[in-house]
Amino acid sequence: QAAADPMSSSDAPEDGPKETSSVSQNISDADAFRILLEMKMKKRQKKPTLPSTVTELNTEDGSKVYVVGTAHFSDSSKKDVVKTIQEVQPDVVVVELCQYRVSMLKMDEKTLLKEAKEINLEKLQQAIKQNGVMSGLMQMLLLKVSAHITEQLGMAPGGEFREAFKEASKVPFCKFHLGDRPIPVTFKRAIAALSFWQKVKLAWGLCFLSDPISKDDVEKCKQKDLLEQMMAEMIGEFPDLHRTIVSERDIYLTYMLKQAAKQIELPRDSENEPRKYIPAVVVGVVGMGHVPGIEKNWNSDLNIQEIMSVPPPSTSSKVFKFVVKAAVFGLVGYGCYRLGQRTVQCVLSMPAAQTYLQKLTEIRPQH
Repeated sequence: QAAADPMSSSDAPEDGPKETSSVSQNISDADAFRILLEMKMKKRQKKPTLPSTVTELNTEDGSKVYVVGTAHFSDSSKKDVVKTIQEVQPDVVVVELCQYRVSMLKMDEKTLLKEAKEINLEKLQQAIKQNGVMSGLMQMLLLKVSAHITEQLGMAPGGEFREAFKEASKVPFCKFHLGDRPIPVTFKRAIAALSFWQKVKLAWGLCFLSDPISKDDVEKCKQKDLLEQMMAEMIGEFPDLHRTIVSERDIYLTYMLKQAAKQIELPRDSENEPRKYIPAVVVGVVGMGHVPGIEKNWNSDLNIQEIMSVPPPSTSSKVFKFVVKAAVFGLVGYGCYRLGQRTVQCVLSMPAAQTYLQKLTEIRPQH
């Protein structure tokens, strides 16, 4: 654990046996690494007992990747993640998150539950500022789907990722990687794949989502993640959208898992000593809906440059953007008009205002 989260010398306690510090000075970094690695290997099970949701993949150089397929709103998925990490003692843990969602790893369940339920104007403005009008609106609509599930279940999303983060910190020399494609890229590519009417139709479907969901429904969806299943039902008639939101991310996740599974170089006592490598053990935590795609792409030569590019906005996107802006400004203008009208009526109905107006009418005939 000290290797995973080393304590700086300024934070170390001053009291304690002096023999310990003198002994540690006599141990080289390479020796310390070997001792901790041996401890880790003893805890690592040669034939681990893994949950049924785990898929084992292998690389050409002997590295192993254990992909835990999860339902994003499932208590049993969290247990699957914990058990897998404890059994295999991985060198790297990769999760289906990007840097734009990394904050959920350190937030407590109560705060996350509150954040997930609250979708307000400030969040909308932030999403639009970060991703642009179209992508920001798409992101907020998808957040609404997630918030709908959160409200129905009373459970915050991403519990399996937080458990993975906690367990990884307990394993010596275990790195923690974010394996998902950045959200802005995904949404911008998704928007570019839709026609004007497809965007309107999809937005309409997301806005009026209200089907009840139970915890049993979540567990039934262990073979296909609930959030992604709901999305698949809504975007089933838009194959291009499914390609950008699911299939392309399958490729990206596969690429990141293969990068994490590269052999590990052992430390050397001197520069003259030959380099030695050992196979890596990796645990991937992804939505169950991505597992078939990862298996399909595992033995392929992957190039993610194409799926990281953002195409220029189409004519339909520009039209839709103009319509949305016009609608927003129109609603704001109408709201201001109605508010002003009611304010004037309220002021005029006050006794003081009526008395003042009556005096004015009495004064006018005299002039």
